Amino acid sequence: MPKPKSFTAWLKTHTDQRNAIGDLARDVSADPDWPSRRGRQGQLDYLEEECGAITEAIETLDRAWDQYEAYRATQVDA
Repeated sequence: MPKPKSFTAWLKTHTDQRNAIGDLARDVSADPDWPSRRGRQGQLDYLEEECGAITEAIETLDRAWDQYEAYRATQVDA
């Protein structure tokens, strides 16, 4: 069974979406400082503290993580 993608790799597969998660995916893809390996809390901290992100961006990251966790669950159960 193939290993599930990391959150950042999974998110980058959504750059073609025309919604908030797609916007986040495009921003992450273009950000050389994105903390790929810092996990959910590290990425939330990065957006809030280092980028000064608006509330909607933080909420979008939370929604993306929820969708990612659902994706991972399907990979584990497959």
